[in-house]
Amino acid sequence: QLQVVESGGGLVQPGGSLRLSCAASGFSLDYYAIGWFRQAPGKEREGVACISSSDNSTYYVDSVEGRFTISRDNAKNTVYLQMNSLNAEDTAVYYCLIDSDGGMAELFAGTRWTPRGWGRGTKVTVSS
Repeated sequence: QLQVVESGGGLVQPGGSLRLSCAASGFSLDYYAIGWFRQAPGKEREGVACISSSDNSTYYVDSVEGRFTISRDNAKNTVYLQMNSLNAEDTAVYYCLIDSDGGMAELFAGTRWTPRGWGRGTKVTVSS
């Protein structure tokens, strides 16, 4: 298992912003597709955004399209998720998952559960 560390979560008011980070040590993230997933209490894990290893193409689920942006900083070996216009439905624990491009597609499709790497998550709470 490849391990990463997520950070940047916290309590934010509706309409606010947060930037989550996914940092790795001992291996290079730019060889992998990176996906941000979230799990709200009582709900299944949901993929929200991913960035490919091949060409850094990105994908977002409809519920976050236009509000969230995923990006890489290879120099810092870190992937970010900029989250704007947050609402209560964004409240969840956010996880950074690592896999190949094909594997990430399977994780988003729900045809596979376990990625090559993951972290412990960072909690995001959107509340007034």
